Amino acid sequence: MAIIGYARVSTVEQDYDGQIERLTAAGATQIFCEKESGAKSDRRELAKAVSAIGPGDVLLITRLDRLARSTLDLLNLLDTIGRRGAGFRSLADAWADTTTAHGRLLLTILAGLAEFERELIRARTADGRERARRRGVRMGRRPKLTPFQIAEALARRAAGEPVREIARSFAVAHSTIARLKP
Repeated sequence: MAIIGYARVSTVEQDYDGQIERLTAAGATQIFCEKESGAKSDRRELAKAVSAIGPGDVLLITRLDRLARSTLDLLNLLDTIGRRGAGFRSLADAWADTTTAHGRLLLTILAGLAEFERELIRARTADGRERARRRGVRMGRRPKLTPFQIAEALARRAAGEPVREIARSFAVAHSTIARLKP
């Protein structure tokens, strides 16, 4: 069983020496460090840390905010770690420890609440879209061409003019003209 540490700071001016110290004291044998905003989803060192863990290993952090910015982000990471057969532990958040039954219980409850919250958001969003549709609000991107331009483009295409030339005259991609239905 290996303990893999992950330390992160948000700005170049900050340092992660204190995190490294705590992770090492807690038994981390390998520590991945990065200076990257937690809002970024493509954190390379975090990906390397998750790739380095195997069955029976533990990913160790100093605080939850070093790992995830949202509940959903945290739960997705924990799911990935769990699928690798590894555990997770936060030094400052004793309840966030999938290596114990109590920690798994609390994280399961947290996951259930997050799923419930996602369903509420989905329902409210669907209701809002339906109300907007009833009021005549058009959803999606604005059309690149007006109805008059569409009719003209279709007539020009039917007359045999190349799609690329038609597209160039309307300043749109050729695929926009090619997708038009008569």
